[in-house]
Amino acid sequence: MIILDTARLRLRTIDTDDAAFYYELVNDPTWLQFIGDKGIRSVEQARAAIIEGPMAMQQRHGHSLYVMERKEDGRALGMCGLIRRDFLPDVDIGYAIRPEHFGRGYTYEAAQAVLELARGPLGIGRVLGITDPGNANSIRLLHKLGLRFQEIKLLPPGERMTNIYAIDF
Repeated sequence: MIILDTARLRLRTIDTDDAAFYYELVNDPTWLQFIGDKGIRSVEQARAAIIEGPMAMQQRHGHSLYVMERKEDGRALGMCGLIRRDFLPDVDIGYAIRPEHFGRGYTYEAAQAVLELARGPLGIGRVLGITDPGNANSIRLLHKLGLRFQEIKLLPPGERMTNIYAIDF
């Protein structure tokens, strides 16, 4: 299901047909370095993770991580959306893009649209952003989106040091 359209992108719900793409994304070295190892070692495990994660979250909360597709060719570039985590007081904006698409503004374009979805139709009053303190690209993006640094905290999984940012609407 298409959730958002931007100038260059389409954001849509993820489904089990995206398992190979998801498997590659969550095992990309930048994902592993800055987001963490989800322990997904096969396309079948990726399919199960999609069902238990984003698909269930979309059904439960009306939002989740969405596949970020380029309109011109339908290629899946990454993911962007709103995530409800048990250990955070508010939803957070999550995003990841394959490194070959870095520096083209796709993640910013998708994230702006997701924040507008949160502020408008979803009526969410506050969105968090979390990132590894060493992820300079993510920190720049959160600032560009208008999120402001709140604190550094140990967060699961693995009790990693994590920067927490927020924007209030």
